[in-house]
Amino acid sequence: MTPESHSPTGHLPTGADVPRPGPPPGCPAHGQGPGGLRRLHEADDLRKLYEELRAEHGPVAPALLHDDLPVWVVLGHAENLHMVRTPAQYCRDTRTWSPLREGLVRPDHPLMPHIAWQPICAHAEGDEHKRLRGAIDAAVATIDFRTLRRHINRSTQRVVNRFCEKGEADLVGQYAEHLPMAVMCQILGMPDEYDDRIVEAARDMIKGTETANASNAYIVEALGRLTARRRAEPVNDFASHLVTHPAGLTDEEVREHLRLVLIAAYETTANLLANVLRQVLIDPRFRAQLNGGQMTVPEAVEQLLWDEPPFSTTFGYFAKQETELGGRRIRKGDGLLFAPAPANVDPRVRPDPTADMQGNRSHLAFGGGPHECPGQDIGRAIAEVGVDALLMRLPDVELDINEDELVYTESIASRHLVALPVRFTPRPQQDVTQRPSHQNEPPARQDWHIGAARPQPAPSAAAASERRAEPAPPPGPGPVPPPQPAAEPARPRGAWQRFLLWWRGY
Repeated sequence: MTPESHSPTGHLPTGADVPRPGPPPGCPAHGQGPGGLRRLHEADDLRKLYEELRAEHGPVAPALLHDDLPVWVVLGHAENLHMVRTPAQYCRDTRTWSPLREGLVRPDHPLMPHIAWQPICAHAEGDEHKRLRGAIDAAVATIDFRTLRRHINRSTQRVVNRFCEKGEADLVGQYAEHLPMAVMCQILGMPDEYDDRIVEAARDMIKGTETANASNAYIVEALGRLTARRRAEPVNDFASHLVTHPAGLTDEEVREHLRLVLIAAYETTANLLANVLRQVLIDPRFRAQLNGGQMTVPEAVEQLLWDEPPFSTTFGYFAKQETELGGRRIRKGDGLLFAPAPANVDPRVRPDPTADMQGNRSHLAFGGGPHECPGQDIGRAIAEVGVDALLMRLPDVELDINEDELVYTESIASRHLVALPVRFTPRPQQDVTQRPSHQNEPPARQDWHIGAARPQPAPSAAAASERRAEPAPPPGPGPVPPPQPAAEPARPRGAWQRFLLWWRGY
């Protein structure tokens, strides 16, 4: 990307001999590169940086990636929508990016997992995109959401059973990072692969650590085994529908698309679930709205998709021709960051960033256009059922630290909550096939009314034992007890109650 000299930034140097070292942290110039452009990967607070860029440059701002590679950050809501909905001008094929074509991107670049072209629908265009995306969409369409919600409920029970008796837990490491993986392994057709190891591998690969390649290899190997099994013996699961689709995907294409679906759905949903739970725990008004019925769990999920989208930015889109976006001249081969986090707080669509957005789904958390996330309703279902079921199991769950002690890791791609320590009343494990409930709660007396005696607490085990030890009174004449009325038959559930139970997978 080389903005014209008439722009506020002038020309951007992109040669390999451009000096790389920047000033140390704390220096006023820290985070700035050639031409005074801001280095996104060195920002201490990306939200603040995006607002500074918006104020200085408008809805499309120039910035730098690692190694001072130039990129446009699309900050405006309308500009992001235009970019993703105009495939004639912008594509996802990274081979179009000028720095990559000119050899300026080193093979071990930190963003190489996002930059490297792959034979998947996320990087394809035209007829090839239609072929590959058609197979994905068809496989997603076979998912029965009632069955899916049953899987989510049972997975929730299994995950919560691992810590419910302790009275304390980390809802990120022990819940939000496990539930989506358990559900996705079930959907893809490899429930036996779900364990701590595959969760750790997914997290390690996303973080881009030194062992990320080994973690990626572990996941690819598991998906390769799944592809081979389904090629030999297809069943009714996501992998089998990819294998048998008329598009004729090769084993490599099936494996890579399974990897794409697994990792994208896992990271997105883990972040979303953690963010909703955090909001429930830190904001009493938010929780009161949920408990009081003023807000449904699906509405709470949508609110967090506005406030804290799972992916802050996505790399990237690339200009296929000379064009203009947000008043900026975009040259052929320029790279652009799709940025839902700053777009969701664009003052032109959301003047008050704290405003309640219930019922509004025009956020950009799941992208848009031909590359819009195909599994977004799966992520919504996992987050909705996951929050609802956890609060049913642990109704008194509370944050175990102060809100300002919560720690986040932030990258250009996302802002991830590190831990969410909580405490609650220890509770026994539950049958995974049963509906999540407040086990050990005394049952409410249904036949009490005004004027009747107050219900007495159940006698303790010791008192009951003492009564058993007392000698029985001698038999003698006494008043004949009145006949007991027949037990009132259970009131049948109404149509709405039956529908809710069916929809939630019970």
